[in-house]
Amino acid sequence: MFRYLKELLLIIYLLLYCEYYIERLNAIGLGFPVLLFGAMFLALTLALYLTAYIRQTLIRHLFALAMFASAVFFDVYTRVTADYLNYSSFVSLVYSGGFIQEAAYQYRDAILRGVLSGLLLLFGIGLKPRHALVVPNALRVAAPIGGVLLLSAVLFLRAGEGARGLPIMYTPLAYLNLFAYEALHNTVGPREPVTLARVSQPVGHDIVLIIDESISGNYLDINAPFGVHSNLKQAHAGVDVFNYGYAASIANCSADTNVTLRYGGTRADYMRINSTLPSIWQYAKKAGLRTVYIDAQRTGGNLQNLMTDTEKKDIDEFVQFDKTSVRDRDMAAAAKLIELLNDDKAELVVINKVGAHFPVHDKYPDAFMAYRPTLPRGQFTEVADTGERTGFNGQPDDWVLYRNAYKNTVLWNVGEFFARVFAQANLNNALLIYTSDHGQDLHERGNPGLNTHCGGDPVEEEGLVPLVVIQGSDLKTLNWSAQLAENKDRSSHYNIFPTLLQLMGYDLAGVEAVYGKPLSVATGDEFTFNYRFNARLGAKPQWKHIDLGSIVTPTQAPASVAAGQPSP
Repeated sequence: MFRYLKELLLIIYLLLYCEYYIERLNAIGLGFPVLLFGAMFLALTLALYLTAYIRQTLIRHLFALAMFASAVFFDVYTRVTADYLNYSSFVSLVYSGGFIQEAAYQYRDAILRGVLSGLLLLFGIGLKPRHALVVPNALRVAAPIGGVLLLSAVLFLRAGEGARGLPIMYTPLAYLNLFAYEALHNTVGPREPVTLARVSQPVGHDIVLIIDESISGNYLDINAPFGVHSNLKQAHAGVDVFNYGYAASIANCSADTNVTLRYGGTRADYMRINSTLPSIWQYAKKAGLRTVYIDAQRTGGNLQNLMTDTEKKDIDEFVQFDKTSVRDRDMAAAAKLIELLNDDKAELVVINKVGAHFPVHDKYPDAFMAYRPTLPRGQFTEVADTGERTGFNGQPDDWVLYRNAYKNTVLWNVGEFFARVFAQANLNNALLIYTSDHGQDLHERGNPGLNTHCGGDPVEEEGLVPLVVIQGSDLKTLNWSAQLAENKDRSSHYNIFPTLLQLMGYDLAGVEAVYGKPLSVATGDEFTFNYRFNARLGAKPQWKHIDLGSIVTPTQAPASVAAGQPSP
């Protein structure tokens, strides 16, 4: 038996994914394509077998580790999202690499299961062979390389598709090949300087873009009858608030949205624009504004959302909160914003808030536990972006607890944030635009999985975000009221960048020609978000239309909760 232990382990491992293979066969159906699939499957399986019999221990172990890591990566993604790992999603995950360390906490159970099953593969390849093969050793060494290259070629010819149903240990490795190829060959050109004409003097007021994290537009009281108290619904002395209602996000992943908000990519041309045209910082400095970036999510100078050191050079003041508790970082961001609004300097301020990214267990004080029952507290007090969901298996009862914790977090990080800004900031000479990077799938429909956003088969709420303009009552900028009725519940993130440029005094016609329509005109927006933002190799982006008639909103809560009052 031990003589064939390697074969036994590999067979058991492959059999674990029988359902995955059968699902793909059923999707293909009878005909010539199934023969091609079968030939590919056999070729990759044979390559796997030959890999296990590489004579040199070090080389065999290196291949074993590479395939083990690749298989676990694929397995964990599938367990977490209940979705297939396509190439676009892989690229998004690579871009979000800064979150991997924290994700290990968030999805520990799924990772543990993936590792345990992957050990069959690891030992199946790595154990010392106990009988000889007639196949030359050089061919055995070439087999895994050939398998990855063969799959890479198929994926290249099919725009990233073609790996479904095949042995999973090859897929991320082939994706990595494609990604490396693109990195070497898809240079679109150097960053261009600002060339748009300005039609006014240097800007004399503050312009602020507040990008919240994971705040779904359907969970705020400004849009939903029983939404969470945001402090944006009621009047504030000396301030005008223009609620554009529901808006469509750029994408359902943070990095995709944020980089586009900073560079102004359009639906039709976002890759070129994001890669070659000036940043919002460059436009602001040309308009005479001091530039400030407040990042409440990262610490230690670490960059995120595809920001580079080159981009950072155009930021006059870069702010993070290394010594502030995660729970209080949005309040620290509010305090810094208040300071900037009160300093009598004309500035562009961009803020990335902590918001309501998972884990939502501990992102609010006890006094804001208005919605109950909620997730267990005390284990993730210093985890910004992820964290293990203790006892969270994605069952309906689990999601009830999650949604309550989410609403408590929104009450604190949105409601209290704006309460402090309105109470302490001088808004007489300021224009603020508030939105979120994407919405959330809080599984109100009972759909499976643990994922809240960034999936390849998103629900409409993942792309549903708030869009609010806040301005000092006496400040004259754009005529927000003129098109408010036309644009409410009909605009998107794509309207924000041209709005910012118009506020900075850039010529409207020139802005529209490159970046599309600002909020000062009828936007005519498509009201869709991109869930295949990183479509490559000839593949097309995938757009999800948001039908507001199908949106799920929170159910009625007790009067004290609806008013934003902490429960006793």
